[in-house]
Amino acid sequence: MAEQSRERVGVYIDFDNIVISRYNQLHGKGAWAKDRVRGHDSSNPQADQGVTARINQATIDVSAILDYASSFGSIVISRAYADWSAAVNARYQKQLNDRAVDLTQLFPTVLSLKNGADIRLAVDVVEDVFRLDDLTHIVIVAGDSDYIPLAQRCKRLGRYVVGIGVSGATSSSLAAACDEFADYDSLPGIASAAVSTPPDDDEPTARSTRRRATKKTDAPAQESEQVAAEPATEASAAPRVGPRAQKAATSLLTRAMELLAKNDLEWQHASVVKSQMRRMDPSFQERTLGYSQFSDFLTSRDKVIELDQESPSNQLQVRLRV
Repeated sequence: MAEQSRERVGVYIDFDNIVISRYNQLHGKGAWAKDRVRGHDSSNPQADQGVTARINQATIDVSAILDYASSFGSIVISRAYADWSAAVNARYQKQLNDRAVDLTQLFPTVLSLKNGADIRLAVDVVEDVFRLDDLTHIVIVAGDSDYIPLAQRCKRLGRYVVGIGVSGATSSSLAAACDEFADYDSLPGIASAAVSTPPDDDEPTARSTRRRATKKTDAPAQESEQVAAEPATEASAAPRVGPRAQKAATSLLTRAMELLAKNDLEWQHASVVKSQMRRMDPSFQERTLGYSQFSDFLTSRDKVIELDQESPSNQLQVRLRV
């Protein structure tokens, strides 16, 4: 008989939040409201085919979310909150039922169409935490800052809180309130779609940075450094990895190393460094920066750290450059 995992996971999905956030991420801020997606029925022959195509492009992979949640332990609770009478949500019912996810119906009660999922979800989580003593992990799939008190309360009650949200539509405060936070785009199995909105002028995409460097051989030194620091990424890399995010990750690594120096050890195990970085910023993931492994991320920061790959313990060790 296979050994049962001691970790027991509860997954709570604010489905409207994720679906809307993903749509706006791919098609531009406010696109959901502009296209009137909630009232759109793709099965209607008179439906706008352009909107139907955009909805299909922004399809959420529920299995990828649940598979990621299962990496923390056995999923014993899984609930999705939405107005399932809306066609854009109803199309997911089979996918959710096939993964044994309970569908909680929330009808809109106000003109703004807000269905109160945050309150209902929070009430259910708190009830389950007090009712089930063996529930070790709480996975909140949403990006709304309204969930910050819920994440903080679950942590105070001794649960490990994991957040999953769509990049660009997630509160940074919510990510900080969790023990661990993952971007939907970085989940294994998710192929990053091209975002239709143009990048910010001060945060170009990695691809556009490469194009400018190719066209201008006499580019400034600063731009050359950005290109040099850019990793050779897989196709599944995050859709937007600008120099600002890379610089923030380097700063996070440096601060983590400085904090670990208090243990009087010159060299730090890479796993310890990563754990410290995740404690400081639960949203940190090397995959979102374009690296398949943490060791690749460390190697790219050789200007601020030194690596020892031949340590007696056969584990990668790191220290700050003097």
